[in-house]
Amino acid sequence: MKPLIGISCCVKAFGIFATPNHAASDSYVRVVLGPVGGIPVLLPAAGEAMAPQILPRLDGLILTGSRSNVCPDFYEGPPHAEGTPEDLQRDATTLPLIRAAIAAGVPLLAICRGFQELNVALGGSLDQRIQDLPGRIDHSTPSDQKLPRIRVAKAHGVRLAPGSLIADLAGGAGDLPVNSLHNQGIARLAPRLVAEGWAPDGTIEAVRVKDAPGFAHGIQWHPEYDWERDAVSRALFVRFGEACAAWAARRIAAPQPAAIAQAAE
Repeated sequence: MKPLIGISCCVKAFGIFATPNHAASDSYVRVVLGPVGGIPVLLPAAGEAMAPQILPRLDGLILTGSRSNVCPDFYEGPPHAEGTPEDLQRDATTLPLIRAAIAAGVPLLAICRGFQELNVALGGSLDQRIQDLPGRIDHSTPSDQKLPRIRVAKAHGVRLAPGSLIADLAGGAGDLPVNSLHNQGIARLAPRLVAEGWAPDGTIEAVRVKDAPGFAHGIQWHPEYDWERDAVSRALFVRFGEACAAWAARRIAAPQPAAIAQAAE
């Protein structure tokens, strides 16, 4: 039986009446059906009460990217600039879900906004507009490129920590070219996170959760856009999928819903 992979959703306005919808990009669905080798389960932004109910049924969790930014109230940051998109329903859902998944050992892969959520959930803070900070580069969508090229074009390199997950997947390489589609980034690294990749301007691009009982990694770039052509992106999802399959096998052989539910509370 294939593992069930939760995919975090955003609340987005659709249609002429701007009706709120819970949505995730098709790219995450396709990557779960592809190299992850699982069954995608879209997780609505339904609030913190969902974590103890859904987590015992999942074998993995992907925290997705999004145009919205994590609300600064969760890391005691200054208010966002006017017009900055937020998604409080998503924040209220993912932050407790992250803590519960890590505590239970459910495999977790955090991407872009999800990477930032991981840092905030574990006690870190964020820079809101990296491009406005002295000595930093613009990590946001290049204005001179058009979709879909901006999703797959390599924007800068990431210096990899020797022995880290991404370095291992890259065959021991010390630097990896990546795409870049974000404004926020890690400011204060959460105490439980270990930085394993850095952009040329020092922005943290890859982390792992130290002492996590299961697979728990985050990256700032978007491997879901280029896994069909990029070997390292594909290898990352394969490795995550292997962790999810192993978790599913244990869950089916010896289900422990009570223990997982307790970790989620």
